[in-house]
This record gives sequence, structure tokens and C-alpha cells, in this order.
Amino acid sequence: MTTPVRARAALAGLMLAASVLAAAPAFAQAGAPAADRVFDATTLNLTAYGETEVAPDEAVVTLGVQSRAPTAGEAMAQNVGQMSAVVAALRKAGIAERDIRTTNLNLAAQYSYPQDKAPVLEGYVAGNDVTVTVNDIGRVGAVIDAVTTAGANQINGIAFDLKDPSAAEDAARVAAVKALAAKAALYANASGYRVARLVNLGEQPSGTPGPVRPLMMMRANKAATPISAGTLTVRVDVTGTYELAR
Repeated sequence: MTTPVRARAALAGLMLAASVLAAAPAFAQAGAPAADRVFDATTLNLTAYGETEVAPDEAVVTLGVQSRAPTAGEAMAQNVGQMSAVVAALRKAGIAERDIRTTNLNLAAQYSYPQDKAPVLEGYVAGNDVTVTVNDIGRVGAVIDAVTTAGANQINGIAFDLKDPSAAEDAARVAAVKALAAKAALYANASGYRVARLVNLGEQPSGTPGPVRPLMMMRANKAATPISAGTLTVRVDVTGTYELAR
């Protein structure tokens, strides 16, 4: 039977569409980027860390002045005078203006609470806190002595740090990669494989340096408050994927 011309054209179009659809998966597979292809290998995913210890080269001291007076104005005026003397002592001790930063300023009423009676206003307390960066570790004790003599009556903390931690971090990175490679070799050996190659390597976000280990006592002079500078532990964590082979 003769097929009408219009029917033959529709049938040809349907056959062409079917052949294109059949070829589409093969075309997509052939043109897929390498990153999207399945990595067909035995792999080992590991984490490791490296540490290095280094002596800190700067200290940050948080200190302040609290002043009490019957009125708010008197408390603030007294506080301004005391803190001005403290800042002057810091400058005299060699601390630059850029290394002195105000971190807290407050004024609060002080009450007493007699039993079964209304609160009684006792006066006001004004507070002013600063953080001071001391770039010479050996002078920390002398700086603390200078500010307390000048009128500071609050020492709220001291932290040791590194001006530039990059060298310590790089040393920790090298130690971390070596630890990662050693761990990969151990696992490969234990499972009857050998390490063929490192597929990828990543570094996890690093935190602050580890706690200070007080190993040494430093004094700027006989009268200075003794300060334990110790060492800082700098840590770097890494992850890696290794391809294994028989």
C-alpha cells in the first residue's frame, strides 16, 4: 500500500527525533567535564595536624580605673583624672598612642538594699578600661607596675601573641603534611595497598594560637611584676585524599 506523502514526512521526523534522543546520553557522556566523571579508584580520606611552638613577641594587657564618688559628676571627674595619669604613665613607659585603645567606659549608680526598706543611693561608680599592646615582652612587668602606681586599680587580663604568625603557621603546615603522608602510608600498608598519589589536599580553618605554656620567667628589673611569657602553640589542620594501588 502506498503511504501518503504527509504521513511519510511525519514518520521520518519521528524516526529522526528518536535517533537524536538515543544518541543524547552517549553525547553527554563523551562531552562531560572531567570533574563530573566518576573517580574509579580505591581512595583513602584522612585528616592530620601539625604544631609548632614559638615564643610570643607581644602582649596585650587589659587594665582600667574605677572611681567612686557621691555624685555622677564627681565620679566621672575623678575617673578622668586617674585615667589621664595612667595614660601618661603608659606614654612615659614607651607605649605608643596607637597601642592604647579604650574598650569600655561606664557610669553606674550604686545602691544599698536595707531589709524591708527602699533602696538607698550610695553614690556612683565610673569605669574606664583600655587595652594596651606591649611590643617588648621583657617590659610587661614594668608597664603594669607603672600604671598601678599611676592609679590603675583594675588589671583584667593579659594575652600573649605573635606580631606575624606566618612563619610559625608555615612550619606547622609542613609538619601537618608530613603527618598526613605518614598516616596514609600506615593505612595503605595495613590494608595491603600502596600509596599511588595524593589526589587532593585541603587546610581546615585555623583558630587562634594555643594556650600559653609558662616555661620562663621574665623580669624587666628588680621591682617589676614577674610575668611568665612562655611559648605559644600554633596548630594547622589538613585533610587529604590519597589514591591507593595494589
